[in-house]
Amino acid sequence: MKLDSEKQVRIKQSILFSACVASVVLLLGSIGCTREKEQSKPTLTNEEKIALFKTRRSVRQYQDEMPSKELLALVTEAGSYAPSGLGKQSAKIVVVTNRAERDRLSRLNMNLRGGESDPFYGAPVVIVVLADKSVPTYLYDGSVVMDNMLNAAHALGLATCWVHGADVMFESKEGKQILKQWGIGDNYVGIANCIVGYAAGEIPQAAPRKADYIQWVE
Repeated sequence: MKLDSEKQVRIKQSILFSACVASVVLLLGSIGCTREKEQSKPTLTNEEKIALFKTRRSVRQYQDEMPSKELLALVTEAGSYAPSGLGKQSAKIVVVTNRAERDRLSRLNMNLRGGESDPFYGAPVVIVVLADKSVPTYLYDGSVVMDNMLNAAHALGLATCWVHGADVMFESKEGKQILKQWGIGDNYVGIANCIVGYAAGEIPQAAPRKADYIQWVE
């Protein structure tokens, strides 16, 4: 049955991400730790820690199932702890789980960027990242928020994809109306859309890294 197949996929994903869950606790969950605790012997090897980043992939096919609010809160909390220029925290995170509002954003993105299919690939959640354009580093601030959330979601067994177009979406007349309805000032501009959900099917494999990706100057 289809349901059984989806459960099997979820089980496989849980196994794959088990080491990553522990990793994100070590990498992102050390707030308030004492120096003695930070120097304690790690439970994961260095390779296992880095596996979190090596196994995250962009997913473009989703199940209908809505992730729990608790998981989404953890993902966004990780985003809120991303570094920001001069500590200004110029970014803002908007979690859209309302289906009608999610579909409205999908249509807006599709109409402005072109296309005939859902640019959010059926994902039930869209996390919009905005940033205060009055802060010189706003673009970089919003981008690292996205990066933190993508990796945190992966560590928690969720699938994600960075969807472009938030800049033009929220510069449009309708986009500005949406921001106003959300109670967000016009000093905020769109950085990106982070779609979130559970993957339908297998997670894609990473392409080989290009030979000259890393260069050392010693």
